[in-house]
Amino acid sequence: MTEFLDRHGLSIDTRLVDFVQERALDGTGLDADRFWADFAALLGRFAPENAALLAKREELQARIDAWHLERAGQAHDPAAYQAFLREIGYLVPEPAPFQVGTTNVDPEIATMAGPQLVVPALNARFALNAANARWGSLYDAFYGTDALDAPPAKPGGYDVERGAAVIARAKAFLDEAVPLASGSWADWDGKTLGLADPAQLVGKMGDDFLLRHNGLHIHIVRSLTHPIGKSDRAGIADVKLEAALSTIIDLEDSVAAVDGEDKTLGYANWLGLMRGDLTEIFDKGGATVTRAMEPDRCWVTPDDDNLVVPGRSVMFVRNVGHLMTTPMVRLADGSEAPEGICDAVLTSLCSLHDLKGLGDPAIRNSRTGSIYIVKPKQHGPEECGFTDRLFDAVEDMLGLARHTIKVGVMDEERRTSANLAACIHAVKDRIVFINTGFLDRTGDEIHTSMRAGPMIPKGEMKASDWIASYEDRNVRIGLACGLSGKAQIGKGMWAMPDLMRAMLDAKIGHPKSGANTAWVPSPTAATLHALHYHQVDVFARQKEIAGEAVPSLDRLLAIPVATGRNWSEAEVTRELDNNCQGILGYVVRWIDQGVGCSKVPDIDDVGLMEDRATLRIASQALANWLLHGVCTPAQVDAALVRMAAKVDGQNAGDPLYEKLTPDGIAYQAARALIFEGVTQPSGYTEPLLHKYRQAKKAA
Repeated sequence: MTEFLDRHGLSIDTRLVDFVQERALDGTGLDADRFWADFAALLGRFAPENAALLAKREELQARIDAWHLERAGQAHDPAAYQAFLREIGYLVPEPAPFQVGTTNVDPEIATMAGPQLVVPALNARFALNAANARWGSLYDAFYGTDALDAPPAKPGGYDVERGAAVIARAKAFLDEAVPLASGSWADWDGKTLGLADPAQLVGKMGDDFLLRHNGLHIHIVRSLTHPIGKSDRAGIADVKLEAALSTIIDLEDSVAAVDGEDKTLGYANWLGLMRGDLTEIFDKGGATVTRAMEPDRCWVTPDDDNLVVPGRSVMFVRNVGHLMTTPMVRLADGSEAPEGICDAVLTSLCSLHDLKGLGDPAIRNSRTGSIYIVKPKQHGPEECGFTDRLFDAVEDMLGLARHTIKVGVMDEERRTSANLAACIHAVKDRIVFINTGFLDRTGDEIHTSMRAGPMIPKGEMKASDWIASYEDRNVRIGLACGLSGKAQIGKGMWAMPDLMRAMLDAKIGHPKSGANTAWVPSPTAATLHALHYHQVDVFARQKEIAGEAVPSLDRLLAIPVATGRNWSEAEVTRELDNNCQGILGYVVRWIDQGVGCSKVPDIDDVGLMEDRATLRIASQALANWLLHGVCTPAQVDAALVRMAAKVDGQNAGDPLYEKLTPDGIAYQAARALIFEGVTQPSGYTEPLLHKYRQAKKAA
């Protein structure tokens, strides 16, 4: 049974109290009693406002629902619709032209362009892998995936023919990014390094070279004793790319954190990352492996100066949004505290260890003295302004200078997309990040217009005009507000970690769009996606498109209803099976094993990186079809039964897997997400997932 301690009117999980008082406060100079008093005061100030903002969401949704119900059967009138949204305050006036004022931003976020990883905070091994993914082997990335035309490597010994193809492809990349003054890297004998642009050589370490192109480093690894190097005429054993410039350590969509035990583990891992002393010991192939954080790398420049190059990603922490409360902290009236407020205080407290250099002195996260927090699922500028004032209060509580805490705003809710400039303005002196999230954005699109009619199938959403407008508006509004050179403009995840050839073909579109970062599902994918930032000079591209017209609100607010569509039985069955399989496949791991993000096979057995965002769209899509009679409850239940058998088969090799049964907690959770989807706040999955996961842990 969970035990609680009273601290200034708050009832706090003892595990959190012990963590804060024994570890998080240690060395910070902050007094424990004063900390809890200030925490209680901060909650007393902001919790009521948090609740009022959530009530406003529900009020706006009710009025939008009524609008659609009153006009059922009528043709959609975009002008009248926009006028209505302005009347109720869903759309707000555009701010006068402005430029963000953010300062003290690390170059990995402000002036460099490259991949970004997102990993669950509860998994220390994954977090360390991501932090260390700043550098990746191009040889390994090509050899072990389908990125080459040849199939990926098979188990067993070294494939000489495949190895030769990998080396040839890597050297062709060098010819493109850092060409020699004459000849090809394939013919270089390893003697004098004559580059077409000598300024691209920035460092030397023994026989190794450090080159730079488009702001990214390339490490030429040379060794005549290495199995690969000794067979290469220049002794090149590997080509390592600067890859994941930044990483988001996630306490939100990719974790199953439902109580003080889970949350304290997440905070402890974040503290270890901020101190630089997080380690993880695990078994790999029968051997014990200790994973720790990579140190920085020291090179000698051509002018015989020292050049220190970071060995790790710059890390953000993603707090939860404004919706959820947490049982780990109870207010004086017995209600649960808003989880996002707790995250703001506690992750910032842990980050003090980085700012004050309390851990490993050789391992620092921010070299400019900033704390980086991603704030997801905010609805409009009023909520962004709330976050800004909350961060002000946290800075005051922890004795930090104003705007030490930076914020990344996820552009993943419809009211934020439609008012993006105003949202940026609300946090204009601390913003370092805007990012589009297609899946959450689609989930909110469906829920906001739930009563407008049946929505087009999930697979057709990506080709919708509102999606194209949404992606373009994000970049153009961000550039107009002065984010270039001060903040990231990001794009969403490539969800298929086994399909790297397809990623190389498709994800070049993100830097071409003017985005200076985009999410990838693994360190290997980060290495391969880094190639795109050598192909495209993103900051030059941003200058090209700066000033281009922002796509109209008419396009963004076009509702993706399937007007007058006659659904065939086969089409409905396929869509039901597809969504039910995805829901069950994700939920069974979330509920039974506490896994918030993993590679889940889809209905065609293609592994997809799934998190709550994917669950939100699938559950909302089926809730919408049920509401409008495209399918019946009996059809949905039949699909759940069929797909439970499918998911059981896909997980047959997992010794921890529990089969899905209609009376099982995971199955009931999946069914509730569909049948109660219309009434869930903004269509979010968290309330039901937390309810059923807590029941599973109690059982």
